[in-house]
Order: sequence, then C-alpha cells, then structure tokens
Amino acid sequence: MNVRTLVSMALLVGIGAVLHAVIPGLFAGMKPDMMLAMMFLAILLFPSAKAAGIVGVATGLISAMTTTFPGGQLPNVIDKIITAFVVFALVTLLKKYSQTVIGAAVLTAVGTVISGVVFLTAVLLIVGLPGEAAFSTLFVTVVLPAAALNTVAMVIVYPIVASIFRRMNVTAHV
Repeated sequence: MNVRTLVSMALLVGIGAVLHAVIPGLFAGMKPDMMLAMMFLAILLFPSAKAAGIVGVATGLISAMTTTFPGGQLPNVIDKIITAFVVFALVTLLKKYSQTVIGAAVLTAVGTVISGVVFLTAVLLIVGLPGEAAFSTLFVTVVLPAAALNTVAMVIVYPIVASIFRRMNVTAHV
C-alpha cells in the first residue's frame, strides 16, 4: 500500500466524517451513516484486506467521536470493523460485478443493512436500546432509509470518483 492510496482513503474517510457530523439524528439519536458510503467506496477502489482493515478502524473511530446515539461509541467501532471486512469479502466474491455502478449500489445497500444490524445488536448487548425503542423500530426508521440514501449517493458518486482515480492512476482496480 503506497502513500497515494493511503491519502486517497483518508480523503474519502474525511468526506465521510463531514457528512456524518452534519446529518441530523432521525430517531432516538440514531442517524443515517453517510460515512458508510465513503468506507464502501474506499473498499471498492482499494480491495485488499489491509485497506479494508485500515478504513474500517479509521471510520469506526471517527464515527465513535461524532455519534449522537447514547452509548454508541464502542458499537460504532465494532460495527465499522466487522462491516468493512464483510463488504471486502463480498467485493472479493463478486469481483466481476462489484466494479459496476449497479454492483456498487447493491453492495452499498447490503453493507448498510449489515452495518445497521451489527450496530443495533452491539448497542442492544452493550448498553441497551434507548428508551422504549425496539430493534425493529430503529431498523425500519433509520437503517432502511440510510441504506436507500447511501445507495443513491453511491450511484451518483462511484462513477465520478472511479473516473477521477482512473485518470490519476491511483488504483488499477477501477
């Protein structure tokens, strides 16, 4: 992994951090995680276990620092690391399809749902869900809209970023 790759991933994580910080919470302090879209984009552009691990840890730590969910710090770190490796495994298994806009969109939707389930499960086990909120309520009101939002964002952003990175010769995988 070279410096150009690390800087490119850091830029994507930084963009995700800004999006994560400015998007307001929807229900019980939980909000759509646009940082996931940038993490998935980094994994799609730099598909290696090392890159997935680095971007998963970085995204998890930044998400933990900017979360509005009560007790969501540790669950955010757990969620991002697990999700990064699961999405990397899916990208590796579906290599032929993952480099298309439709493939990237599907992986983003699936990855966001996986992330939401892991996050909510971790919160439930570690600190408990806030108030009287049920797992299914949070899943339907936050995770599914986040999956839709991240998917639309990926459909718009992936072809643009892939084209720019291809021209810059940052990654040979685009």
